[in-house]
Amino acid sequence: MKLLLDTHMLLWAAAGTLPAKAEAMVLDGDNTMYFSPISIWEIGIKKSLGRNDFRVDAEVLRRGLMDNHYQEIPVTSQHALALIDLPPIHRDPFDRMLLAQAKFEGISLLTSDSFLRQYPGPIIFIPKE
Repeated sequence: MKLLLDTHMLLWAAAGTLPAKAEAMVLDGDNTMYFSPISIWEIGIKKSLGRNDFRVDAEVLRRGLMDNHYQEIPVTSQHALALIDLPPIHRDPFDRMLLAQAKFEGISLLTSDSFLRQYPGPIIFIPKE
């Protein structure tokens, strides 16, 4: 299975605090893990704003993801166009773009965001334990 981790899932994976079901999916060698530059961008912005839940160094996180064989999905204009068709359920632009990327690429988005789970499409919702 192809899995795109949303930003919080990436942060929890790096901290070793993923929910058990998500950890099992990430560690399953049959699954391919993906991340988006959108998450790196979000972390950088929110860290610069002083958010306590975004203290990680985005560059170190990216390096760790690459070292652990995560695949990076480039952001394209096709993703931006896919975003246009999403209903206005969630207002977070980062999450909306992650969902648009997942839908366009045919990858399941792994998230614990209850707003994202309301969208149709390739979403795997796992609540934070």
